[in-house]
Amino acid sequence: MTNKKIIVIGCPGSGKSHFSRKLAALTGLPLYHLDMIYWNENKTTVPKELFRARLAEIVQGGEWIIDGNYGSTMEARMDACDTVFFLDYPTELCLAGVEERMGKPRADMPWIETEWDEEFHEHIKNFSEKNRPKILALLERHAEKEIHVFKERAEAEDFLQNLRKEK
Repeated sequence: MTNKKIIVIGCPGSGKSHFSRKLAALTGLPLYHLDMIYWNENKTTVPKELFRARLAEIVQGGEWIIDGNYGSTMEARMDACDTVFFLDYPTELCLAGVEERMGKPRADMPWIETEWDEEFHEHIKNFSEKNRPKILALLERHAEKEIHVFKERAEAEDFLQNLRKEK
């Protein structure tokens, strides 16, 4: 894989961070989790200007994998990247993914989720209806990019396995 500017997007719970970590290990590209540059440890957010400045600094770098959605900045990241991975999984799989990580420390989040957040749960349940069409429209507008859309985890794992074989 010769691409050096990669974004990984998809519904919360789809495994973006898990896939991104594996991809970073295989490619040697630096990995940035948007949640880590947007959230503080006390579950407050940094000012939008600081978030955008942090993101701009990363995007201006020569190589990166950026994991996360953040719709307000997705088009700018898509403009700057050469490759997009969209984990387009069923809602039930994403809900199970969030449940599975509950109570576990994560490198992509500055706190440990210990209880179910109803607003977040609703966001996941509505992702296919509200966010997915916007993502698909962006992908269509950026058809010149290398775009991978995975419909199930096995497709993502197969991609990573094939990348391992290329090494």
